[in-house]
Amino acid sequence: MELSNSSLADVRETVATPSYDRSAVTAGIIHFGVGGFHRAHQAMYLDRLMNQGKALDWGICGMGVMPSDTRMRDALKASDGLYTLVVKNPDGSRDVRIIGSIIDYVFAPDDPQAAVERLADPAIRIVSLTVTEGGYNVHPVTGEFDIGNPQVQADLANPERPQTTFGLVCAGLKLRRERGIAPFTVMSCDNIQGNGEVAERMFTAFATAMDPELGAWLEANVPFPNSMVDRITPVTTDADRADVTTEYGIDDAWPVVSEDFVQWVLEDKFAAGRPAFEEAGVQLVDDVVPYELMKLRLLNASHQGLCYFGYLAGYRAVHDVVRNPLFAEFLLRYMDQEATPTLSPLPGVDLQAYKRKLIERFSNEYVADTVARLCAESSDRIPKWLMPVVRENLAAGRPVELSAAIVASWARYAEGVDESGEPIAVVDRLAEQLTAVAQRNREDLDAFIANRELFGDVVDDERFRSAYRDTLASLHSRGAIATLERLVGTPVSAA
Repeated sequence: MELSNSSLADVRETVATPSYDRSAVTAGIIHFGVGGFHRAHQAMYLDRLMNQGKALDWGICGMGVMPSDTRMRDALKASDGLYTLVVKNPDGSRDVRIIGSIIDYVFAPDDPQAAVERLADPAIRIVSLTVTEGGYNVHPVTGEFDIGNPQVQADLANPERPQTTFGLVCAGLKLRRERGIAPFTVMSCDNIQGNGEVAERMFTAFATAMDPELGAWLEANVPFPNSMVDRITPVTTDADRADVTTEYGIDDAWPVVSEDFVQWVLEDKFAAGRPAFEEAGVQLVDDVVPYELMKLRLLNASHQGLCYFGYLAGYRAVHDVVRNPLFAEFLLRYMDQEATPTLSPLPGVDLQAYKRKLIERFSNEYVADTVARLCAESSDRIPKWLMPVVRENLAAGRPVELSAAIVASWARYAEGVDESGEPIAVVDRLAEQLTAVAQRNREDLDAFIANRELFGDVVDDERFRSAYRDTLASLHSRGAIATLERLVGTPVSAA
């Protein structure tokens, strides 16, 4: 069966489908960056509400700006916006349902003015984003909006034909202001610290460059709530598509596969109302920062804690790494001894249960996450997720040995060859620079951490430097497994 509105009655015999009348759903949200994560997360939460008979005026209209977005446009057009969500539980069971909250998709380059008009529609009260960190146009050196970006310059020169998310959103807001229509809320759902604050700075900078009065109006009237989002959602493969067809008889061009865990902590700051997210399991709070730091310093930093050691030891699947009790013990000790002391109180969270759940999530073989994926773009990850833990613990006189070991494992990985002598394809925007420096590790143990743009001044701190050197030297002489055994003090045979 080809997935569509007309086939829902037949699909319902094999999987759960929307219980609501999709013809009664109207768009209240425009979303930039419709991909696997958005469809396993925000769109799923809205579908939950709609299945309760609520939020039918909060349907999602996807909006694409990149040439690659035509694939999603075509897939959703063929299925009337429907798609299959396959949740893979740790025990091998699955929860499968058809999600119906996306009701339209606009590919902006087809007709930029029509896209702007859609953004100016009074019915649209939220514009949400999952455009990745790179989509915020942050200058890598200054940290400010990169006004020199050629696409940004093109939008500023031709505001009537915007090409970027910034140009489209600000043109929509400008039209609303001129017509006396209340602004929408811009809601970032990207995995970056202070995502709402980052979005606010970047959109305000573009709007100000476009029209200073618009920039001032945006700054005064448009909310940008922060949020913390979490759900492991691997890239959909041909095998996933074939599985949906074979197991459930559904021809779906772009199903979504995810883990069973999902979390969304959202700042309750909206200009023109919002869906009753809390009734779908979203945690609405006044301050997202404590929850954000919990995820970045426990989940994200632990990913870095397992991936380099794991890759060097010959592992390629994340679940295989964490099922080795030596790695699980190392991660738990890092979380307990070094990450947790840097966290603020977290109302409504059982932190010990959260940490145990992380190990279970990492061990889920059915998600099929790869070690190589976690090792990629480390120069964007380690400085933001792990180094703040190091700095806070050094300032407080607390332990840093395990954090230093993670940095050392990255330095060893960046040398570009594993313990079997096989080459490592280092995927990083700074790959060439990092590998050149890392290949001097044996002659100069401090070469890698001497990069102050990535590591600040930790090379000057004897406590960190000594722990880092010990692990790096051990990785060279003993290898990853023996080094981990020394770090946790519990010799365990590799699985």
